[in-house]
Amino acid sequence: MIKDLPENIVKDIAIAVALESENVESKVWYVYLINLKNEPIENVLVTSKGYGEKDGELVKTSVLRHSFPAISPQSYKLIEPIDEQTFGLNNEYWLSYYIGRDIFDKKFIFLPESIVDDNFIKLPMINKPGVMIR
Repeated sequence: MIKDLPENIVKDIAIAVALESENVESKVWYVYLINLKNEPIENVLVTSKGYGEKDGELVKTSVLRHSFPAISPQSYKLIEPIDEQTFGLNNEYWLSYYIGRDIFDKKFIFLPESIVDDNFIKLPMINKPGVMIR
């Protein structure tokens, strides 16, 4: 039965962690969903959670859920703010969306310590420095 399901491969969609602002005391970070497609995506659901080991103990964050009716082509949506203290954990974003009647889903995982200056790029459409997974 599973072999009969179509392989709806997620393309031209990205999750990005962007540095919004910084001052001497702190940095402000946000997570975005970027639709690089030339068509809208609809009924978008994103769940986020962090997990891993910190100071020798297993740590899990709360699971957050976000819903968007549609995201226009060549645009982006703010998913959530993210705390710098979670950068030492796996930060997982599970995305599901529809194009027409077809459903697509994919997990995006920012590995521990992957959100660092050495991995920064200029994020498309957002035009801010950050790290992006496609």
